[in-house]
Amino acid sequence: MKRRSGFAVMARLIGLVRPLTGFMVLAVVMGLAGHLCASFITILGGYAALVLLGFDMVFKLEVVFICVLAFAVLRAVLRYAEQSCSHFIAFKLLALIRDKVFMALRKLCPAKLEGRDKGDLISVITSDIELLEVFYAHTISPAAIAFFYTAVMCLFIGSFHPALGILALTAYLTVGIAIPVLTSKLSGGGRTAAPAAAVFRDESGNLSGFVLDSLRGLSETIQYGRGGERLIQMNERTDALSETEKRLKRIAGRNMAVTNTVILVFDLCMLFVSAALYQKAEVDFSGVLIPTAAMFSSFGPAVALANLGSTLQNTFAAGNRVLDILDETPGVQEEAGHEKTLFEGAAARGVGFSYGAETILDGVSLEIPKGKIAGIVGKSGSGKSTLLKLFMRFWDARSGSVEISGRDIAGINTADLRDMESFMTQETHLFHDSIRSNLRIAKLSATDAEIEAACRKASVHDFIMGLPQGYDTPVGELGDTLSGGERQRLGLARAFLHDAPFLLLDEPTSNLDSLNEAAILKSLREERDGKTVLLVSHRQSTMRIADDVYSVESLSQTGRFS
Repeated sequence: MKRRSGFAVMARLIGLVRPLTGFMVLAVVMGLAGHLCASFITILGGYAALVLLGFDMVFKLEVVFICVLAFAVLRAVLRYAEQSCSHFIAFKLLALIRDKVFMALRKLCPAKLEGRDKGDLISVITSDIELLEVFYAHTISPAAIAFFYTAVMCLFIGSFHPALGILALTAYLTVGIAIPVLTSKLSGGGRTAAPAAAVFRDESGNLSGFVLDSLRGLSETIQYGRGGERLIQMNERTDALSETEKRLKRIAGRNMAVTNTVILVFDLCMLFVSAALYQKAEVDFSGVLIPTAAMFSSFGPAVALANLGSTLQNTFAAGNRVLDILDETPGVQEEAGHEKTLFEGAAARGVGFSYGAETILDGVSLEIPKGKIAGIVGKSGSGKSTLLKLFMRFWDARSGSVEISGRDIAGINTADLRDMESFMTQETHLFHDSIRSNLRIAKLSATDAEIEAACRKASVHDFIMGLPQGYDTPVGELGDTLSGGERQRLGLARAFLHDAPFLLLDEPTSNLDSLNEAAILKSLREERDGKTVLLVSHRQSTMRIADDVYSVESLSQTGRFS
């Protein structure tokens, strides 16, 4: 993860506000007016006291009371309007950020995300983005409000005496800026407070991943009696997360205690300084009472700003994780604008590929003529599935070239490549939807007749018709209501429905019995007209339909099984 400073994260997040600048200005104006109304209720109370004490004031007591009531009502209305506007901005921006994150994930998939902790990714998409609501609804406008409010109150208090205005400015800067910075440094600054928030977000994501993994593997955990051990690990992770959160709470509590103490000190300072000026006849009694009352009632925006110092640690940590996804460079860039390519065969020429430092493929070459079925065999981990993914351009080859119709696939329009290829993986993913909708993913415009024809080829039509709702039967989450063989046949039906000229099949019969395997192989033979198939399988019986069989280890043609 890239570690950005809080200011860098804040600048990036603020940059997203541009489309809603008008609403943000409106929220700041209403917030500023609301805070001034709240402060001047107390200030007007001071003027009322002066009137009752017999001082000759411009304001009559009745006018003061009417203004107090008006300001009280206006304060409530403005507070509600400001919060509504701020939350409108926040939720609009959260929707925008989610859209940007999903667009980024679309570009990153699957090269950068294969093998990533899915629970951590879910944590980023849900809780981390949701936490940014605090920043947009309770940070940007309060910071702007604090700035303008400070200027207004310093001018007002300074109108009684410049020294009082300077004292007020010093108090606001100390409470709103100096104390949060100082307490952050005393807490370890970048070495304690900020990392604690980042660690909290990372541990939260790891815990989400662990829980998700535990739920998926619940049957295995029960089968092998590892529930207690798994629970201990979950408790350890939860306890570690709680300790980190407790640390953050301690920092926030200490900051609040220091802030409240400093506010009380400055309130007393305003009283003593104004009293000293009164003794020197530099201000009258109103110059003591009103500035002191104003100081007592004017720390709200500065305190809100100070409190952000602790809450923003979590927000910036969450923002940093979101920005990691937005800034991540796709391993494979989508191509467009090239001349349209029609499928005329495929080839790998001296292809090399590695995952990190682990070399998977080294100088692999094979020709797949149009209309032929090519089989690939090899031991587990030899790179058979990886080769299929390179033809799909999930990754780019580290060396050599992967070609279709004599052209390197890096120079073929991505949309054309997807139209030319149907890829069936070892694990067929089924969405929590009906069977019909799951199949139609392969071809959104497919008619019911086309869907049925594809399912007949995959030897799954009779099974579907035996279900309570036929093709409208919903499958369980992650397809758990179906067996491995049933999911596999549905995956093959998708490949048939896509009707691409180049089929890449990764262990298409591994979960099937001999009868269903024979039916599917028969369909492949009968439907091969105009189709080219690249087939990976461990089964010799499956390889009987291949025209040519290649061994990844030897990188040479090994001949057809008989």
